[in-house]
Amino acid sequence: MKKLSIFYLENCPYCKQAFKYLEELLLTGQFQGIELEKIEESRQTEVADTYDYYYVPSFYLEKTKLHEGACSEEEVEKVLNLVLNS
Repeated sequence: MKKLSIFYLENCPYCKQAFKYLEELLLTGQFQGIELEKIEESRQTEVADTYDYYYVPSFYLEKTKLHEGACSEEEVEKVLNLVLNS
């Protein structure tokens, strides 16, 4: 299975909410096998600079952007489904 990358900032309230949704969804049987790579953009600038996004959280499957910015639980679930179906 491919790896889902999430770019975030530690103190971002939208990122914290996205991680809450991810934590809940990744515990379900359907999404348990998804590998999640967390990239804190202020600490890993060399990696973050190679991707094209403006808002966090930003979700990528390899170099393909799946979602950028604040998200609902439904949007996070949609991202996870895209990963499963890739």
